[in-house]
Amino acid sequence: MATEAFAMAGNAAQGGQGGYEGIIMLVAMFAIFYFLLIRPQQKRAKQHKELVSAIKAGDQVVTAGGIHGKVASVEDTTVSLEVATGVKLKLNRSTITEIKQ
Repeated sequence: MATEAFAMAGNAAQGGQGGYEGIIMLVAMFAIFYFLLIRPQQKRAKQHKELVSAIKAGDQVVTAGGIHGKVASVEDTTVSLEVATGVKLKLNRSTITEIKQ
């Protein structure tokens, strides 16, 4: 019993920083998640928002579903896409993933 008490007293006397190690590890894990997951996702979202706002009539685009076509008209939230002569589709602007040059 005396050896157990002595061992416990040794841990408390040596560091006394047991709580800080957990907090430091938690902060480190959050930093890793931020730089590997959150920040790149925010960057992609910003680029997509800029791409969607730059759409104008006459652009050749590709949608998220893989449909290629030419933008016939642009409205606030929708785009009319001409996929063949006389065939137009009305799509949400957010479905546009690429503007081809």
